[in-house]
Amino acid sequence: MIGFAPAKINLGLFITGKRPDGFHALESCFWPVQWQDVLEVHKRPEPGLALRVSGIPIPGAADDNLIHRAYTLLHDRYPIGGVDAHLFKALPMGAGLGGGSSDAVCMLKLMNVLWNLNLTDEEGLELAAQLGSDCPFFWFSQPSLVTGRGEHLSKMEVGFPGPLYVTIIHPGIHIATKTAFSAIQPQLSDMDWNGLFHRPIEEWQHILRNDFESGITQKEPVVGDVLMALKSSGAAYVQMTGTGSACYGIFTNEEEALAAHAMSEGRGWTSFSALFTSGPSNKSMRPVP
Repeated sequence: MIGFAPAKINLGLFITGKRPDGFHALESCFWPVQWQDVLEVHKRPEPGLALRVSGIPIPGAADDNLIHRAYTLLHDRYPIGGVDAHLFKALPMGAGLGGGSSDAVCMLKLMNVLWNLNLTDEEGLELAAQLGSDCPFFWFSQPSLVTGRGEHLSKMEVGFPGPLYVTIIHPGIHIATKTAFSAIQPQLSDMDWNGLFHRPIEEWQHILRNDFESGITQKEPVVGDVLMALKSSGAAYVQMTGTGSACYGIFTNEEEALAAHAMSEGRGWTSFSALFTSGPSNKSMRPVP
C-alpha cells in the first residue's frame, strides 16, 4: 500500500501558558497542504520493520525515526507481523511543517489497513497522541482549531469567496523545537477563531500572530528575508509556520503565487505552491501491486 503524508501550516500560533506536565498550552488553526511525503508498505515474512528512506536524508538512528516508533507502538498492542517500508522524504525537517508527525500517523493508518486492525477514530487519535503533540491532527488532516498541547481538535468549517493560493518557502535551515521554545514568553489569546474566516484575508496580518516568529527572525535573519520576499511578491497574508523555518504566503492571484515560487527557487530556497483548499485533493492511501 502507498500512503501520502501531507504537511501542515499554522494559521496563527499562540502560546498561552505553561502546563503542569511541562508542555506549553497553545492555540492555532492547523491547515493541511498538498506538499507530501510518500510511504509504501508491504508485509514480509521476517519479523520487525525494515525501513528504507530516499529523498531527503533523515539524520539519527533508524529506530528513533517516528515511523519506527509508530510501528513499535502498534506491534506492542496488536498481532502484526513484519513490514517492509519505503519512505520518500520530500518535506524538509525542522521547518514547522509537521512532516515527521505526518509520516508517523500515515504509518499508523497504513498498518491499520494492512493488518485489518479496524481501529476506531478514538483509538487512532489516542495512539497518535502518544507519538507527538501535533500527531493527532494528521489522523483527519482537515482544518482544525488545535488547543491543549496539540491533542485537542475541533474541525473548522471554512469557506472563501474566491480561490486562494499558497506558496511555502523553506530557506534551508533547521530550527530545533527546543531552541524555539527556549525564548518563548506565553501570553493569553483573545482570538475570535469563529470570526476569522469572515474577515478579509488582508486583515489577518492584524489579527493573527505566530509567537515564535519574532524570536526566530532575530536568531535567523534569513527567515525575515523569506517573509519580506513573500510580501513583496504580492501575498495578502504572510507568516512563519510552526516553530519555523518555513514561511508561507496566501495569495488571491495564482500568477503571483507561482512567481513567488519561481523567485524562491532562483534564490536557492525550496518552495511549493498549490491551491489553498480546505482538505486533501487526493486519497491518503491506495493499494499497490
